[in-house]
Amino acid sequence: MTFVLVVDDEPQIVRTLTINLRARDYEVESAGDGRSALQVMQERTPDVVVLDLGLPDMDGVQVLQQIRASSQVPVVVLSARQESDDKVEALDAGADDYVTKPFGMDEFLARIRAAARRGPSDAPEAPVVTTADFTLDFGDHRATRGQDEVRLTPTEWRLLAALAQSPGRLVTHAELLRAAWGPAYGRESNYLRVYANQLRRKLEPDPSHPRYLVTEPGIGYRLKV
Repeated sequence: MTFVLVVDDEPQIVRTLTINLRARDYEVESAGDGRSALQVMQERTPDVVVLDLGLPDMDGVQVLQQIRASSQVPVVVLSARQESDDKVEALDAGADDYVTKPFGMDEFLARIRAAARRGPSDAPEAPVVTTADFTLDFGDHRATRGQDEVRLTPTEWRLLAALAQSPGRLVTHAELLRAAWGPAYGRESNYLRVYANQLRRKLEPDPSHPRYLVTEPGIGYRLKV
């Protein structure tokens, strides 16, 4: 049974999500603040975390950063914050998805299903990719720059794996979105900009002048090796 941890301080939201998730055979536990959520995570790792950003004791992004320090569990942010900067900050901190309140239950459940299917290490396999500056081993999910190991999130691995299937080939926004987040996605190109910038900071020798992860404006990306 898929275990979902709901982190939100609004009792009505928690009740609604719990009823709908349990009706679809999910196991659900809730936490009303960040510290309680992190305590649950120490005791048992959920399959999916639903995380509100406006928690009473600490900002949800801080909770997300602490989760990411030790776990790659899929995290779906559920927040009333609709500004682009808030979404970018959450994605940059390691969120897998971002749903704004108010939300449709059907859409929310579809996002939970997609997150649960992906799991914490569900990146497609590809051959080892070696460049002059970094190496990507998709079998072991290990990235290195020189002698240093580079930590990549599951979403970053999925995006790189889609690009690495045919190095140098243009991969469209729609293809990348489906590879990383599933068939329900196709127009959220702002997600890709966030992750492309993250990957460049981690892998490129000069992130402001990318040599390997190249943008084709308005179309997609290429991985040049």
